[in-house]
Amino acid sequence: MPTQPPLALDVDQAHGRIDSMTVIDVRTPGEYRSGHLPGAHNIPLDHIQRALVTLKDAATRADFLIVCASGARSENAAKTLANHNIPAATLTGGTNAWAERGHDLHHPQACDIPQNTWSMERQVRFTAGTIVLIGLALGLLHPAYQLISAAIAGGLVFSALTNTCGMAAVLAKLPHNRPRQADLDSVLAALSHR
Repeated sequence: MPTQPPLALDVDQAHGRIDSMTVIDVRTPGEYRSGHLPGAHNIPLDHIQRALVTLKDAATRADFLIVCASGARSENAAKTLANHNIPAATLTGGTNAWAERGHDLHHPQACDIPQNTWSMERQVRFTAGTIVLIGLALGLLHPAYQLISAAIAGGLVFSALTNTCGMAAVLAKLPHNRPRQADLDSVLAALSHR
């Protein structure tokens, strides 16, 4: 178990080192398609375990920078890598901070993922809000249905306190958030030949 959190680089530090690092974007394929750091490889967070052997081998040739939208998922991924003795840094503020500082985000040329795929954060907000509204509406029929809304509220509080998100983990399993097997295989092949 690592005794300290992963190294966190701010946007300026990462920008200065980007050409010497291997960037791993742990967002969903749809989020990756919406714009990613130059040269980033997409390995969604829930596929990190499958990629460990390849990443361990690639770590002998380059330093890793793990990124996501805001930094929370990349921190979790970097901790997973550290638990397997694979050093990695995270980007503080993620791709959102990168873009806010005026740095370009690259977009894949050809992909089966719809361009209008929402970010995971937006998907979670929409889903949570919808479930809360349904719980409140059903609560007009019977007060016990209001427990649905209370459960979502409790889940959001737990998510904030633990910096995890069970709803995002479930939503990541939906087809539009899943990488095609060939895409993941090609990313792992590219990393093993770097």
